[in-house]
Amino acid sequence: MDRAQKAESIETLKGVFNDAGAVVVAHNLGLTVAEMEDLRGRLRKEGGAFKVVKNRLALKALEAADGSPHHALFKGPVGIAYAPDAVTAAKVTAEYAKGNDRFVVQGGFMGETVLDAKGVDTLSKLPSLDQIRASLLGLINAPATKIAGVLQAPAGQLARVFNAYATKDAA
Repeated sequence: MDRAQKAESIETLKGVFNDAGAVVVAHNLGLTVAEMEDLRGRLRKEGGAFKVVKNRLALKALEAADGSPHHALFKGPVGIAYAPDAVTAAKVTAEYAKGNDRFVVQGGFMGETVLDAKGVDTLSKLPSLDQIRASLLGLINAPATKIAGVLQAPAGQLARVFNAYATKDAA
């Protein structure tokens, strides 16, 4: 890589780090191309991505000072998983790591907060943004449904009373 390519790569990584809800850093040593494509496909389906990065370039993009917690994450052959939603990348990578021994989650970060592997695992167990939205809509919609049922009940009772009188007079 020449200087221009490195500068372009750093700018790309800065954009990724700024736009991502959370970034998960994982060792990918020994993964086959098919396994990497499987992981990328899973992330893509959820709106995320996986990218193999050079450690020095990633640290420059983060503007991490020497001795910062970010330095512990970027050692050895690593890749980053990221998505706009803070939970998506953590969920997919934690699930993938359970099924593949050569894929090891090192940690991650959300903005300035650096997470270890346990932090990423905890993050992966949280509900996603879509699940939270669905539960909120359900909570908001439930009282309206109950009110409609209560308001409809007297009208139904009146209709049954009129029907009873009509059948009584006809007999």
